[in-house]
Amino acid sequence: MSQTPESAVYAAGFSVYLHGFSAIDAYLRRPSANSVHILCGADIADLARLFDGLRYPGADIADAALNCGEKTWYFRCEEPVNIQNRRASFDFLEFYQDCRTRRFFDPNGIYPYLRSLQNGGKHGAAARWQEAAKANTQCAARHLLFDEALILARYFPDTGIREINAAAAEYIGGTAGPPPSAEEQRLLLTGLLEAPAPAAGFELLKNSGFIAAYWPEMAALDDVDHSKEFHPEGNVWKHTMEALRYRKPTSGRQPSSGRQPSGGGFDLRLSLGLLLHDAGKPLSQSAGSRRFDGHAELGERQARRFLERLGFEPPLVRDVCYLVRNHMLPAALPRIPLFRTEEIMSSPMFPALLELYRCDESSSFKGLDGYYRSSAAYRSYLKHRRNPYRSAAGKKLKQGQI
Repeated sequence: MSQTPESAVYAAGFSVYLHGFSAIDAYLRRPSANSVHILCGADIADLARLFDGLRYPGADIADAALNCGEKTWYFRCEEPVNIQNRRASFDFLEFYQDCRTRRFFDPNGIYPYLRSLQNGGKHGAAARWQEAAKANTQCAARHLLFDEALILARYFPDTGIREINAAAAEYIGGTAGPPPSAEEQRLLLTGLLEAPAPAAGFELLKNSGFIAAYWPEMAALDDVDHSKEFHPEGNVWKHTMEALRYRKPTSGRQPSSGRQPSGGGFDLRLSLGLLLHDAGKPLSQSAGSRRFDGHAELGERQARRFLERLGFEPPLVRDVCYLVRNHMLPAALPRIPLFRTEEIMSSPMFPALLELYRCDESSSFKGLDGYYRSSAAYRSYLKHRRNPYRSAAGKKLKQGQI
């Protein structure tokens, strides 16, 4: 497709607006997320004529959806005149951008909050969030919970745990009914990991009971204590949230596939790897000096079950499982013989594995000396691998071996 889906819609004569998270991120000039939320004057039949492969994810998510490249467009078929009457789950999400003129519409006056966020202001973030995020009681509790978690993670990460606990109390017992679909859960999880600071959103979901009900692999992390000698943050859940904080925004190409990086500026594969790298610890047992013996292998199985249940694509599942299975290897890389590590280091995902190791070490008392040594060993491997006169281990090759 030579033009974006929203361009195709207005080129066909229909009004089209970004709304909610998509419009806010456009205003803040943040990287475009994997999911794009569209409000348009076309109906479903019009969209079906415009796009091959249109699908219908269910009214809870959107009237129609279109997978295009690395992104998914979610369409709500509403006339633009209804913008003034439309009610989002939270006032904060009632914000729109006309895709033709690029003008923004702010019917409920959230501009002061957005301007403060645009200027990097953090003072009183919790108070601004509480004022901006006034619930529409006509919306289902589950939708309110999901959107509130995403608002916190994307825009108000400095909100204190007291405010999060108070918000979570409103949703306890309020998520009864049919379980959210795999696509709803995948959208929620991806949206949190697209955020610069997802911990606030995850904490809200955990404290409300959602994670225990639907993501038990993650809930179990909160029951496993860590050694305070190396992990001052406490248990495995807190360590995981802290490790996510050390991700760096990325640009350019994905190491595994050559495609643009997922996650709105954060590598989705790395983010999922960090989220699940210790998922095997609740299942592991002590063996001698190894308190969590075999947790990487157990974690790979947990990660695979979790990601497949939420409907992630097989290539992404494969890459995340590589990260989880091998996340202990970089620490030992300088002292392991090359014949045991060459296959793992030859993977295009190995740079992401080193980055996971950096985030993991940064969230502990260990420091980054081990990360720098492992990075040096990997650079040495790459250097010798490119040299036709030396083996990958750096040994000179004889004439018959060249």
